[in-house]
Amino acid sequence: MPTFVAIVLICMNTTPPERCNEETAVDVLSITVDNEMGCMTGWQEIVARSTLASHLGKDAYMRTICRRTS
Repeated sequence: MPTFVAIVLICMNTTPPERCNEETAVDVLSITVDNEMGCMTGWQEIVARSTLASHLGKDAYMRTICRRTS
């Protein structure tokens, strides 16, 4: 059964969304999830652990990427 990784990128508002990636993000978090739906809902807990969580919606935003691992 394939598993997926939900990758959460936290980028500053000065970074255009099309350039928000693992290299430009100020924080990169990830969690293993069972399916692609988990990529949409399985990351809230890890965002809360980010030191930049309080910046979201003010001077930072987040983007999620879903990758198949197996």
